[in-house]
Amino acid sequence: MPSAHKLEDVGFMRRALALAARGLGRTRPNPAVGAVVVRDGRIVGEGWHRKAGLPHAEVEAIEVAGRRARGATLYVTLEPCAHLGRTPPCVDLIVKSGIRRCVAALRDPHPVVNGRGFRKLRARGVQVEVGLLESEARDLIGGYLAAHTRGRPRVTWKVASTLDGRIADRSGHSRWITGPEARRHGHLLRARSDAILVGAGTVAADDPELTVRAVRTDRQPLRVVCDTRLRLGTRRKLFGLALARGTVVACGRRAPAAKERELIRRGIEVWRLPETAHGVSPVALARRLALEGCHEVLMEGGATLATGWLEAGLVDRLALFLAPRLLGAAGLAWCGPIARGTLRRAPRGRVAREKRLGDDFFLMVELDD
Repeated sequence: MPSAHKLEDVGFMRRALALAARGLGRTRPNPAVGAVVVRDGRIVGEGWHRKAGLPHAEVEAIEVAGRRARGATLYVTLEPCAHLGRTPPCVDLIVKSGIRRCVAALRDPHPVVNGRGFRKLRARGVQVEVGLLESEARDLIGGYLAAHTRGRPRVTWKVASTLDGRIADRSGHSRWITGPEARRHGHLLRARSDAILVGAGTVAADDPELTVRAVRTDRQPLRVVCDTRLRLGTRRKLFGLALARGTVVACGRRAPAAKERELIRRGIEVWRLPETAHGVSPVALARRLALEGCHEVLMEGGATLATGWLEAGLVDRLALFLAPRLLGAAGLAWCGPIARGTLRRAPRGRVAREKRLGDDFFLMVELDD
């Protein structure tokens, strides 16, 4: 049984994690971070990182605490920075404020941090403890960690399906398989993502906007369409004046240059990338997304695109919305054929979260590496 002091630490770190969650989807390319300053068992300051270029979580919390920070403990969800970026080093302010103890959930793997913050704090006499609620913190900023350890984003495949695994009827109609509560939660996933990824087939069939609408947000994720040969017509919502800027089309090397120029004139960014036998290389696109600071990618494409990413080992999570409906074999399945399609070799995962949403059910499944 943990000591009372340990339980107190856990409670304050949970508060820091809750604060960090407020920044999800808003801090690109920075991670979402929360911080709490505690003195004599009471919170005297708290903050979270709101946007790249604005103060870091530690700075917000210490500024609220003011003189009460002297001799206090700082709980922070990620290692404080020790370098000058868009903002001054957090470590310098921590030391100057008189913080006595720093409890952090995670070391920051970014090459300009990666332990430097902890070393500098210890050298200045601050007691440093690392690893409290580490798994929760990792889950919160999994995309940032993946980008700086594996060179790619965390990819979540979002699926709205009937109980028998169908995402559309025999005519291709899919609106609406799930109810309003589930659709709102889907928009929350969009709001917490840096980019939304779809294939040309989805755009041709549904003409989506790929915007956050059902929840409040002050920013929209990047909209990315895979169209290997640039065959989509420009009379699509994504290519109109309202959405062109903030939309990217990923194509292959052999896509027509004239079509690329037309898209660029509309304000759309075009990424020419290597190809595989099935289209734009998932590995190359994942690497480009990470370089662009897109650490959390929500894939809403159809079975062809998403199955290709699954086969490439690039799908980390399934966000599965299940509706209590049946379409039968004539409906469109959400996953295509995979090479490991035997029970013994089938990809495995674990249910990380589950939630009832009206008449529907939501599962977040973490896939094994």
